[in-house]
Amino acid sequence: MPTSCEFQFSTTAPLVRAWDDDSSIIHGFLGRQGGQSVGPYASMNMSEFVGDDPRNVAGNWSRLRAMLPAGIRFARVNQVHGGDIRIVTGADAAERPRADGMVTNERGIVLAIFTADCVPILMRSEEDRAVGAVHAGWRGVLAGIAVNAVRAIERLGGRASRLRVALGPAIGMCCFEVDSSLAARFIEEISLAANHVREGRPGKAYLDLRGIIHDQLVEAGVPSDAIENAGLCTRCRSDRFFSRRAAAGAVTGLQMSFIGLGPE
Repeated sequence: MPTSCEFQFSTTAPLVRAWDDDSSIIHGFLGRQGGQSVGPYASMNMSEFVGDDPRNVAGNWSRLRAMLPAGIRFARVNQVHGGDIRIVTGADAAERPRADGMVTNERGIVLAIFTADCVPILMRSEEDRAVGAVHAGWRGVLAGIAVNAVRAIERLGGRASRLRVALGPAIGMCCFEVDSSLAARFIEEISLAANHVREGRPGKAYLDLRGIIHDQLVEAGVPSDAIENAGLCTRCRSDRFFSRRAAAGAVTGLQMSFIGLGPE
């Protein structure tokens, strides 16, 4: 699995798709281009909670909806960097509980998560009976959120061995420098994490979050060749993606990743 900044899907469009097939799956990883926001939010910021002009955010949502089928409903969560997964139904799709992932087997519901360096994960089950969307920062990775999402899809009738997973644009090993103590914690708590840690400056190390998630998914029963690495390093390519690291802690927008079963 690639751990560098290389991009597997060459495109200049603001919407990157992991799977190009004839299924009814609605999905994509948005970049920061193609919207109407300005300043640090330029231009396709999708979050209402980072200080952007609400009119611009609403305009960005209108642009996205124009690319998608009519009649869908978006489900979101209040992301808290944990390991909880929400099972979404039509009755509660409008609610925003504290969680960092969602799964559903109901048509017309599109699961949306927001990132600016963390790993967006999209999942689809065999014959597209269920889908999942996950926001995985380092805390979520330690909490096993990707595996939790697999188990939630299994509760909806899917099988780990028949899942397809896409790991979207996120900070790469090239740029994700952390304290050595945090790297040691990953090695202690996660099997095979040592394969995705590289020594950095004194007291520092580099982590490959997507590589660790890949191994977690394989241990959970997902075939390795069913896991796509669908994204650039967000910090290296902050011209195309929002990146908190690239902004050095300053305010920035958030890009959205989404997946759902198309309406009947």
